[in-house]
Amino acid sequence: MEAVKVFERKDVPLDWDYDDDADTLYLSFGKPKAAVGLDIGEGVVVRYDEQAKEVVGLTIVGVGRRLEEYVKSKP
Repeated sequence: MEAVKVFERKDVPLDWDYDDDADTLYLSFGKPKAAVGLDIGEGVVVRYDEQAKEVVGLTIVGVGRRLEEYVKSKP
């Protein structure tokens, strides 16, 4: 199995966007770019650049709902 680069570059800024209608948070390490989406379950998609062999972002579906559930569960 080949190694995959994950968060190796500390100098890359985090770019993010939240779609309120879709309740989806998009995180990109550096400027967003085309990538393969790998669904790892629980509404989380890892975006992977096959040429560079590195993770370039994450997509989290239902992030607002999750936060509301978390806050409601706290005493």
